[in-house]
Amino acid sequence: MAKDMLPRFSLYGFLKNQKYFEPFLLLAFLDRGLSYFVIGFLIAFNKIWINILEIPSGLIADQFGRRRSMIASFTAYIISFLIFAFAPSLWQLFAAMFFYAVGDAFRTGTHKAMIFDWLASVGKTEEKTKYYGYTRSWSQIGAAVSVLLAAAAVILTRDYKLIFLLSIIPYLINIINFLGYPSYLDGKVALERDGSEPLGSQLKTFVVNLWNVIKDSLKNKRLRGLFLESAVHQGNASLTKDYLQPIIRQTVLTLPFLLAWKSESREALLIGIVYFVLYIASSLASRKSQVFSDKYGGHEKSSKILWIIDGFLFGIAAFLLLAGRDTLSIAALALVVIIQNTWRPIMMSRIDTVSDAAVGATILSIDSQAGSLYLVLAAPLIGLAADHWGLWSLAVFGALFSFGFALFKQAGRD
Repeated sequence: MAKDMLPRFSLYGFLKNQKYFEPFLLLAFLDRGLSYFVIGFLIAFNKIWINILEIPSGLIADQFGRRRSMIASFTAYIISFLIFAFAPSLWQLFAAMFFYAVGDAFRTGTHKAMIFDWLASVGKTEEKTKYYGYTRSWSQIGAAVSVLLAAAAVILTRDYKLIFLLSIIPYLINIINFLGYPSYLDGKVALERDGSEPLGSQLKTFVVNLWNVIKDSLKNKRLRGLFLESAVHQGNASLTKDYLQPIIRQTVLTLPFLLAWKSESREALLIGIVYFVLYIASSLASRKSQVFSDKYGGHEKSSKILWIIDGFLFGIAAFLLLAGRDTLSIAALALVVIIQNTWRPIMMSRIDTVSDAAVGATILSIDSQAGSLYLVLAAPLIGLAADHWGLWSLAVFGALFSFGFALFKQAGRD
């Protein structure tokens, strides 16, 4: 009988999201004097490297072992945390973004493929949305816990350096967690290798396999459309979550609470409250993704409904930001992020249904790469718009894309 891996998968998700710096990253950059455009360029630089590394990293995971890939990923993350903590100049921030990209490239897609392989081994493939939603919910619980710890650290020390250093501890624990994964989750290709193949032949096989996966994916019209849809939805939700930070900073200046505290401490407290609620709600949304899909006619129809809801929420947020009602806009934008956690398990199931499980890590890495490419283009543009027109431009951008995809799906062109 296959070992029950759900506890380890859930622990992975919980520890992965102990990124104590994440709710404060944009504020840390702004406090270093960076503009939104430069911050957007840093994000784009990170995503460019993810694009470069993403597909090869997925194939490396399929070819040489997914556990090794995950350990390499978390080692690169730890290096990036150290650089973020001590970097005195902009170019060193680019170095931190590079190592963070290495971590993302070797992680994204790989762990999802391990979950799907385990489900296949225990005969529960038809429940992939349910189980992926469950493990993702533990990721959101981890994020909720992390934001409380991070807020407390910032309130007590008013030093962003500490939250980068604290993030190293759970990442070391996760490396130990990976060592307990069974060998069969390394993937079929990795298990069939006996180690005797010459390096030149291995490299040739690697290149041929990589090209075949890319070629087959591009030929699959259905898969191409899903990659595009996933990229835009992920990208918009990611940018929205980041831009909540400066909106909260604006809100703190207008709220008459804890006036005896310094502004940094008030910001940390409000960020802690908002992100904690956001992550707890996201955890529930992720667990209920299968229920939502079943209630609204399956994966295709339910994803269209979520696009429409996103469009209205972005539109409401844009109006509120223009009207100076920042507090209410936070609620609308937080709901966009929460919806992403209902939408994402549904999207993962849609992609898995039309792709080859033998190269699952590679396929899911291509999906993640598409999201990175979208952010390469969108992050600097939105940053430039925010510098010139204000933060409401992010919400307008999101509304246009959300309604656009809803219309395409309605027309049967998804």
